Amino acid sequence: MSRDTIADIITSIRNAEIHTKGTIRIVSTNITENIVKILLREGFIENMRKHRKSDKYFFISTLQHRKNRQKPYIRNLKQISRPGLRIYSNYQRIPRILGGGGVVILSTSRGIMTDREARLEGIGGEILCYIW
Repeated sequence: MSRDTIADIITSIRNAEIHTKGTIRIVSTNITENIVKILLREGFIENMRKHRKSDKYFFISTLQHRKNRQKPYIRNLKQISRPGLRIYSNYQRIPRILGGGGVVILSTSRGIMTDREARLEGIGGEILCYIW
């Protein structure tokens, strides 16, 4: 595990897609909990449960699969902000992924939220990642 928890989430989802695994295990932090809740709410993962192993907590999540196929529903993930380069945007310039078909996850002053929620509340923030 590295210090970049968002990169860990993206890497574990990509690895699960490549190896056609249905479940992923993510280390539990406040940021990962909020991102996994957004993925659950947006329909990219089916379920989430918190698991404890010795003194560490993990999230065990099941990826959402396309109907009649074994491949996961998530087609692509892209990390935008990194620890060495933070990317910020106001609410008017938050990008739309695939004309609104994708999701932009932002870290705002009111917590981690999607691009749609940030536009409705009229706040900008750090762009964490794109998912489509």
